[in-house]
Amino acid sequence: MSSHRCKGCDEYDQISRRNFVGLSTGLMVTALTPGWLPRVVYAQSEDSGRDVIISIFLRGGADGLTLVVPHGEPRYYVLRNELAVAPPDSNDPNRAKDLDGFFGFPPAMNRLRDAYDDGNLLLVHATGMPNPTRSHFEAMRFMEIGRSDAAPTLQTGWLGRHLQMTAPTVQDAVLRAVGIGYGLQRTLVGGPLTLPIADLGDFGLKARRATRKAQQATLEEMYAAVGNPEKASAENTLQTIETLKKIGFDSYRPAGGARYPDDEFGYSLRSTAALIKADVGVEAVAVDLGGWDTHEYQGSTEGQMAFLMDSLSRGLAALHKDLFSANDSNVIVTVISEFGRVARQNGSLGTDHGHGGAMMVLGQQVAGGRVLSKWPGLEQEQLYEGQDLKITIDYRDILTEIISKRLGNKNAKDVFNDPAYKAKEHGVIT
Repeated sequence: MSSHRCKGCDEYDQISRRNFVGLSTGLMVTALTPGWLPRVVYAQSEDSGRDVIISIFLRGGADGLTLVVPHGEPRYYVLRNELAVAPPDSNDPNRAKDLDGFFGFPPAMNRLRDAYDDGNLLLVHATGMPNPTRSHFEAMRFMEIGRSDAAPTLQTGWLGRHLQMTAPTVQDAVLRAVGIGYGLQRTLVGGPLTLPIADLGDFGLKARRATRKAQQATLEEMYAAVGNPEKASAENTLQTIETLKKIGFDSYRPAGGARYPDDEFGYSLRSTAALIKADVGVEAVAVDLGGWDTHEYQGSTEGQMAFLMDSLSRGLAALHKDLFSANDSNVIVTVISEFGRVARQNGSLGTDHGHGGAMMVLGQQVAGGRVLSKWPGLEQEQLYEGQDLKITIDYRDILTEIISKRLGNKNAKDVFNDPAYKAKEHGVIT
């Protein structure tokens, strides 16, 4: 086992800057539509039965063995004698909080206990994309595209393709999906009426108030002289600016006593909640939380990973209170990462790039309050390539059920269209 900081960190440092999130909004949907994607046409009418999906990506390779602690696995404490979270029956003040007798939350994740106990939170363990890569760049690409053999010519993301295959839930919507960031997450690439927006409350023309109307009029005049799709794209962007200006993100008051964390992730989720409640026709939002490449001094109960888990759990707990305080929520949240970490801690008190990890699904129609896992074990002969948690549940199985049963896509199998993949149902949706 490697005990030094692996070369993958340099790769993560490069792609974790603001340009890592995929292709810009300048790409046209028609040019990105793969030939195998069915041209499904539906009548454009309001469909309130479909969920809005919030897709959260933990970039850097989040350690699933810390996010959801297998305290019932004795080998866990052998492989991680310094990084392991103490079992629930210990006297350690930072011990795990038991969930089902085998798995538990580390202290920093326990804010999600209410969502779990309410049956709204499903945890999936030993999951991921069955592909041997340990490269951040490749793994993110495979996960966001949704195919393990994705050719360089395939640019669209799984969620973007889903949006291509379905009509808007609201007629005349100017914005169907948002990627919160300075570039569009690959997950959403190819989606119609989809934009990257770094700050939903500050999206618009950067001009003094006195000249803003004149600037907008000039842009409208400029684009009136060009043909489509540039003209349509410009017009839609200007309409989106007007739509978002009316929402009032700064004055938004969360429901259920929710308090979002005062950090970038918390602000993104708070803005997302305001956008969804404005009911302007948005069907999908992508949010990133980076920094999970914990090669050195990982910290399970304090330190880097504990800090990230605290931000993640506080944000999700607030979102749960805000959006699920009523009994008719039509929102579903997925949380994934490109891969897990090596089962054994390294010599720098961190973990290197691994394979299987953990996934989360939050929603009122989710069969939650449990950890879904076909636990492979952590004995040497049970590990993937002798060092990693095996993947026993393909993450696309979870997404396929969501797409089919909550996002109203009757052709969910065509979203992934991977000849090497056959979807299995796990009872994710009630």
